[in-house]
Amino acid sequence: MNGTISMIMPQALLEKFVGKRISLLLKDGRTLEGKLTGCDEYMNMSLEDTAEHVPDREDRRLGTVVLRGSNVVSIAVL
Repeated sequence: MNGTISMIMPQALLEKFVGKRISLLLKDGRTLEGKLTGCDEYMNMSLEDTAEHVPDREDRRLGTVVLRGSNVVSIAVL
């Protein structure tokens, strides 16, 4: 097999999404949706205009949020 495997680091991938709306599934089951405004090498993120979705509860507006990357299960671009 003569192929080259290229690997994109998570931070580099996240940086492409700065300025876009994303959805984050957190370890505790909550979902946050907001505009990604920044991230660092630990995948900590800052979001603006953030909404929190919790099953069986009314959505909440949170505004600006700073989130530890270790709490995130998955990330989707909206």
